[in-house]
Amino acid sequence: METISVSGVSTDQRIEAILAAAARLFFAPGPGRVSMDDLARDLGMSKKTIYRWFPDKQSLMMAVLDRQFEHIEHTLSTAVTAPDLPLDVRVQRFLAAVGTELERIGAAQLATGRGDAVLRQHVEQRIDAVIYRRLAALFRDGHRRGLLSAPPELLAEITRGAVERLLNSGLPRELDCTAADLLRTTVDALLYGALRSDGDEAAAS
Repeated sequence: METISVSGVSTDQRIEAILAAAARLFFAPGPGRVSMDDLARDLGMSKKTIYRWFPDKQSLMMAVLDRQFEHIEHTLSTAVTAPDLPLDVRVQRFLAAVGTELERIGAAQLATGRGDAVLRQHVEQRIDAVIYRRLAALFRDGHRRGLLSAPPELLAEITRGAVERLLNSGLPRELDCTAADLLRTTVDALLYGALRSDGDEAAAS
């Protein structure tokens, strides 16, 4: 395991190094559990030094999660900032970014809290605030502009269920694609319908 030397660096740099190492070790894929001893060894510093800024492992993990969700929030904002884009394109971009970002941070594992009820609740609250409220706002905007006939609350709930199910599903692996790819297909089916008319079927064949 590569050790990051943090001697002779500023306080801000040291905190950044701790957060970066914690993100890499504590939230790595797989069932393995990493202790504060492992983190201190990886950083080449004492646990006492880490506890100077983060009093326990839970507070450190919360700080890492907040940093991760700040990045996700920026990414999602960038994906839908162009109001002149068609609604379907904005929703597709948003959900593609959601799928990519949640896979990147291992949201399926995080949603379990890794055995920590407080951590699980924190993850659920951040996902709701950063992702689902923005998604609901997109659908409400489309409905207000007369672009959606179905209630926006229903569309948001269906999409939310798809996001959560796909992140915990083996389907992306079975179909050799990413959760983000399947989310785009889900949105296509949701917004345009999955059934073809007889004429469309004949044209496709």
